[in-house]
Amino acid sequence: MKIVKFILCLLFALVFINAGLDKFLHYMPMPEITPEQVKIFAAFGEIGWLLPLVGVVEIVGGLLFIFPKTRALGAIIILPVMVGILIHNVCRDPNQTGVIMSVVMFLINIWVIIDNREKYKALIS
Repeated sequence: MKIVKFILCLLFALVFINAGLDKFLHYMPMPEITPEQVKIFAAFGEIGWLLPLVGVVEIVGGLLFIFPKTRALGAIIILPVMVGILIHNVCRDPNQTGVIMSVVMFLINIWVIIDNREKYKALIS
């Protein structure tokens, strides 16, 4: 079980590190997007600091997610971005495979948070 958990966490982390790096280096091809999504991404572009911030959060959270000692912190850092990805895919792109991928990624994130719940108790007590 430990090896499965490590592999899932490593893959999760690499997806986020890759997505974060792409926000700066723009090396991944952009998939076909709807006119509505064009408007959404244009709005994100108008807020010049938003995408670099998300990219840094994805990279830092992904790096923290790799190592068991820092995984709990990485899971919490990535959670808001993960929720945004999930909501976007469910609301704006419901017929695509992005929904399945984002649900799986969200479940991995929640699993790691639940698995590390003891580490969070000091924050809420």
